[in-house]
Amino acid sequence: MTSGDDSDKGSFSVDIGEDAIAAALRSVERAKGADSSEEVAILKAQLEDGLARGREWMEKARDAQEKLKVASAEAADSKDRALRAAADLENFKKRAQKEREDVQKFGSEKLLKEFLPVLDNLDRALAHANSPADFDSLREGLTMTRKLFEDALGKHGVKGFSAQGQPFDPHRHEAMQQVETAEVPPNTVVTEVVRGYTLNDRLIRPALVAVSRVPAGA
Repeated sequence: MTSGDDSDKGSFSVDIGEDAIAAALRSVERAKGADSSEEVAILKAQLEDGLARGREWMEKARDAQEKLKVASAEAADSKDRALRAAADLENFKKRAQKEREDVQKFGSEKLLKEFLPVLDNLDRALAHANSPADFDSLREGLTMTRKLFEDALGKHGVKGFSAQGQPFDPHRHEAMQQVETAEVPPNTVVTEVVRGYTLNDRLIRPALVAVSRVPAGA
């Protein structure tokens, strides 16, 4: 049995030369005339049995060596896949972190770009309001700007609603004060101080209102 060199660690080779086997058999044949033929036959049979067992052991050793090579290759492949998977995971974490940072920095970019024309209109309206004679132009400009601003909000699901003249709804209105009046039924919105707004039909700000009540002594 011989062991491999450093370039083939973990492997080994075994062999019994056929010449050695033949020499052993010839020695047995030569011993026939010197000793009892029965003893020689027994010795020869034992030798042949030992040689057969040796060949069987060598076959098993070669089979084990092949299995060891296969297992070593599979282990190396598994290690390589694990290293690649770890590298891919690390790259994914870096990309995900960068995407989160980009969302934080630029997530509102689309919304803000919708508001830039609103500022442009305000600048133009202010530029034309240089004298009392330009009041009508200023009013028109502000009206157009408000419409533009409302349209920009609407593109992102933000919508305003009017509470004026509606029955008071605690889910959509917030009462700032009560006003005694007999002109409308009690608990009716008589004044809308601030409009309410929804985002995709979900309330994001209630309307601030003044609510009617029955006059004292009525």
